[in-house]
Amino acid sequence: MGRHRFAHWIQLALRVVPPVMLIAAIWVLWREFHKLSFTAVSHHMAAWGWHAILDTLALSIVSFLLMGGIEWVGLRWTGAKVPFGATQFGSFLANAIAHAIGANLLISSAVRARLYDRHGVTLTQVAGTTLFAAMAFAVGLGALSGAGLLLASKSDLARTAIAPAMARTLGVVLVTLAGGYVILCALRRRPINAFGRSLTLPSATDAAAQLVLGVVDNAIAAAILWILLPTAGPSYVSFVGAYAVACIVGLASSVPGGAGVFESAMAALLPNVEPAALAAAFLGYRLSYYILPLILAAIALGVEALRNPKQR
Repeated sequence: MGRHRFAHWIQLALRVVPPVMLIAAIWVLWREFHKLSFTAVSHHMAAWGWHAILDTLALSIVSFLLMGGIEWVGLRWTGAKVPFGATQFGSFLANAIAHAIGANLLISSAVRARLYDRHGVTLTQVAGTTLFAAMAFAVGLGALSGAGLLLASKSDLARTAIAPAMARTLGVVLVTLAGGYVILCALRRRPINAFGRSLTLPSATDAAAQLVLGVVDNAIAAAILWILLPTAGPSYVSFVGAYAVACIVGLASSVPGGAGVFESAMAALLPNVEPAALAAAFLGYRLSYYILPLILAAIALGVEALRNPKQR
């Protein structure tokens, strides 16, 4: 009886939390940006220059290529054999669509199942690959943000809303958790049984690959937004700490792409950045890392469906 009641409250929370967080995010964004004019935002966008625009596009491409590398390692971990080119294509479609639409694990798994079926990949292997990629993102984000919070100077942290003591403590926790995951994978070779399922952890080599690729991928994603900020903004080292917190809040909200929630968290964590400049950077980040990849993925998926009309 108690278990059913607990499950009921969990389901209720999952229904209530996303709209509540979205409403809170809208209120924060309105408070921070309602006085902005289109002229002020467009002025900051014009100040980027072609160099910064090309940099954001190049970094977005590299980030998706790294996601493909993580996917390739994940598929090998599950025992699936998919050519590297097909892995890159499948990873791009899965991540571009899932990032923008939300429900990342479900949507990305559905896309992978469709694309990898022709290569004999089972649904269990698809689920394993999705979990592997999610863990790479999590440990990479944790290690990157933790290192940033530990390495940032007090003057750097003063440009954010993160207190130095909290930054150091959170940094130690995040780095320890990321490193602990790799150590656990190295030491625990027996399957872990939970909720009626059995899971064998990746090898130490695969876990190290998750950590390294995840750190680099998240570092590049953070740089896409950072390079669009004014030069007088926070240093990159301190910025990644705020970026990681905002990413976690956005993911926890279950709002598609963390839209609004991520931006409101960043606005709260970077109070010293001019609102117009921050709004312009958000637009550039969303366009280059979410909207443009989603458009390209939708076109590619449509073409792929026309070429293989009988595939389900």
